[in-house]
Amino acid sequence: MIRITIRIAQDNKQWLEQKAIEEEVSVSEVIRCAVRRLRKEEDDSFERLLKLTSGTLRKGGGLKYQRRIRREWR
Repeated sequence: MIRITIRIAQDNKQWLEQKAIEEEVSVSEVIRCAVRRLRKEEDDSFERLLKLTSGTLRKGGGLKYQRRIRREWR
C-alpha cells in the first residue's frame, strides 16, 4: 500500500474518528472501505446502464445505423 496525505474539514475528521471507534478499526480502514464502496457503486452504475441500454436498437444492425447517421455529417 502507498501512503497519501489529504486535507479534510475538522468535522469530517471527527466523523471519521467516531466511525472508526464504532467499527473498531483505524481511520485509515474507514477511508479504505469508503473508497472500495465508491468504486463498487460506480462499477455497478455502469453495469446497470449497460443493461438498461442493451438492445435499444431493435431494427437493423448497429453498424448500418452508424453509417447512415454519419453520412449526415458530410
